[in-house]
Amino acid sequence: MHFSTEGGPKVAASLPVPIEFRLPEGWLPARPAGGDAPAVAFAAVHPQPDAGFTANITVDGEYRSDTATLAELADESVERLREVAESVAVTYRREVGSADAPALAQRVTFSAVAGDKRHDLVQSQVYLSMPDIEEPHKRAVVRLALTATAAQHDTVLGDFQDFVRTVRPRTEVGD
Repeated sequence: MHFSTEGGPKVAASLPVPIEFRLPEGWLPARPAGGDAPAVAFAAVHPQPDAGFTANITVDGEYRSDTATLAELADESVERLREVAESVAVTYRREVGSADAPALAQRVTFSAVAGDKRHDLVQSQVYLSMPDIEEPHKRAVVRLALTATAAQHDTVLGDFQDFVRTVRPRTEVGD
């Protein structure tokens, strides 16, 4: 399935730049839910929950006019997660991409209650930085995240990596 974050019924919030991507086979678009829903532009769920938790992919983003590095933005995300989860730990972080298209990947483990059960979760995050063509001092930062149980994470990680490889700025005008 091919999707765009520009003007579709599945978009809950807007991104600072329109992007397009393909969902991995079997993943289903979903309405974003929970405390972060207003900020989530797109969400998808895996068809097979694990221990009552459904693995999900979310996309969100914002304009940034500050000089914060992607690592600093990733740190901000970890701090927000610490406000709602326990035992939050960054287990992996690496800068990826190029000078023209910088990106950062990180993995965070944490414990949180979903439904009425506590789960040990893993979140893989990818931060993409894109300069604003009209205002170069501003940039768009798009965050792609996979959240899954610790037991299911490695099984769905390949799907997430495939998803990340398909994300690109949308350059065509109209549908």
